[in-house]
Amino acid sequence: MADFILDPAFVATSHKIADLPLCEVRLQDDARYPWLVLIPRQPDLREIEELDTGHRIQLMEEIVLAGTAVRAIGGALGLAVDKLNVGALGNVTAQLHVHVVGRRGDDPAWPGPVWGHSPASAYAAEALAAPIAAARDALKA
Repeated sequence: MADFILDPAFVATSHKIADLPLCEVRLQDDARYPWLVLIPRQPDLREIEELDTGHRIQLMEEIVLAGTAVRAIGGALGLAVDKLNVGALGNVTAQLHVHVVGRRGDDPAWPGPVWGHSPASAYAAEALAAPIAAARDALKA
C-alpha cells in the first residue's frame, strides 16, 4: 500500500478518522448526515472489481464496521440512523471509494439520494470532536 495516493478531493471534503486493514476512513464534511467514506489504500483503483477476492471480502467487512460507526456518529450528533445507504459511485472522484451514509426520515434529502441534493453543511470546528471520537470508538470493535 506504499504507492497509495489519496485524491486531493477527499482532503478538501472530509476528515481522516482512522486506517482499517484495507481502507482509510474519513468523515464526510456534511454535518446534516452521519457519513463515512472508505478509500482502499491501494494505488490506481477505480472499480471494486479491481480488488482481488480477499480484498473485496475485506472491503465488505469494513463497510459493515463503518455502518456501526455511522450509527455511533448519529448517536453523538443526536441524528438517529433509520437506514444505511452504501454507495460506490465515483462519477466525480474516480478513485475507488465507498460512502456509508446514515439516513433518517427527517433528513434534508429523504427519501432521495444525498448526492447532488444540496450543498454540504460543513462541521463547525468545535463540532468535529464528538463524531470523530464516536467513529473511532466504534471502529475499534
